[in-house]
Amino acid sequence: MNILAIETATPACALGLRTNEGFEVGWVVDDDRHHTEALSSSIARLLFEAGLRVRDLDRVVVDRGPGLFTGLRVGLATALGLSEGVGCAQVGVTSLELLAHGVHASGTRATLVCAVDGRRGEVFVQTFRLDDEVTALNEATVARPRDVVIEWATDGTPVTFTGDGVERYLGDFAAVPNGHVEHQLVPSIAAALTLGATREPSARVDPMYLREADAVANFSTRQRP
Repeated sequence: MNILAIETATPACALGLRTNEGFEVGWVVDDDRHHTEALSSSIARLLFEAGLRVRDLDRVVVDRGPGLFTGLRVGLATALGLSEGVGCAQVGVTSLELLAHGVHASGTRATLVCAVDGRRGEVFVQTFRLDDEVTALNEATVARPRDVVIEWATDGTPVTFTGDGVERYLGDFAAVPNGHVEHQLVPSIAAALTLGATREPSARVDPMYLREADAVANFSTRQRP
């Protein structure tokens, strides 16, 4: 199965490709929010280097969030265009589960809190249990980093933190006495390829925003009397 993975939930834009012949590559295309400029040309380059045409793709896996609003729209629109254009199946994954699977693949077995930077002084956060499998323990939500830190420091349970939201507020997360930080800025593109190979495709992949876009929030704030 030829699988393309698209990751645009964070400031980084990343791609992955797994082919029938066993070729597999993951590539951070850009790390400064240039998703629109970098994505399409990088897909073309990646397929060319693998000796594939767009119509050879069987599946496209796309991170549906939570994460940066504009980046998610670029990734989802590209995945939809590929699906409709060449008939490949779509598979949706979340940025938080990709972070969890990335840590799991490194051999860590722990209670894991994944946090994606949501800007506005907030993070998108979800807790997982890592043992033989990766199990979500709650739903993804929006929180203030200090609230997450206080919750786990007060709880006292050993916990591991990961994600660019953790890196953004590293001083706070690293200060949790019962905590450990696994440094991981970009959701795992290798995990996206693995999940994309085993998960059932969807007729439609919807974004997981968790809150309104920054532009909408800023407009609403300006309109308040």
